[in-house]
Amino acid sequence: MLNYLIMPWYVAAPEVQVPKVTGMNQMQAMQILEENDLEGLIGDTTFDSRLKTGYIVIQKPQAGDIVKEGRRVYLVVNGGSPKARVPDLKGKSVVDAKFALERVGLKLGDTIFAPSQTPKDIIISQEFVSNTELRKGQTVNVTVSSGAEKGTLTIPDLIGKSLTEAETILAALKLRVGKINYQPSFQLLPNTIIDHYPTAGMKASEGDFVDLFVTKLVDIKEESERW
Repeated sequence: MLNYLIMPWYVAAPEVQVPKVTGMNQMQAMQILEENDLEGLIGDTTFDSRLKTGYIVIQKPQAGDIVKEGRRVYLVVNGGSPKARVPDLKGKSVVDAKFALERVGLKLGDTIFAPSQTPKDIIISQEFVSNTELRKGQTVNVTVSSGAEKGTLTIPDLIGKSLTEAETILAALKLRVGKINYQPSFQLLPNTIIDHYPTAGMKASEGDFVDLFVTKLVDIKEESERW
């Protein structure tokens, strides 16, 4: 069959000259080849930012070659700038993110710090979501945790409250009782808050200490001896 039918047909098939399609866009190249009884086939994609995207940069057989009608002409099309997929950077340190980006041909861009419950210096958001396709060499900005925001808690007014009440209020705000300074008083019950620092209305952060000034029982004997 091969010797008596296919080979004689192939040998006797009309020949055509391969036209030049390099420098044309993909659609034009396919049309020109079809008009010359040839079959265009995209064989590969190259990336070159200096050339037009979607244009043919290589053809094989080359222009001017004599081939049989119906021959496939393999084409290499320019895909523009090389592409890279953005890795997931959230939860990484800045150093780890820099290496992860460089491995795929991208660069770390601006680093913006923002308060967060996430540990300090850990990335909490990124400019492009993971798997976004970018040009190689493009930068990716990230937002990094600066730790818990400072000065977000307002010191309550504790004056006149008992020591137990003050401790409960401060614990609810995640503040801690600092130094307790006892002072004698004839007018107020023992363990009454008469002052504190920071004072009411001032700002503090979680875990900060609040020093208390508290009344204590007056020792009559001690007071009389003073006079």
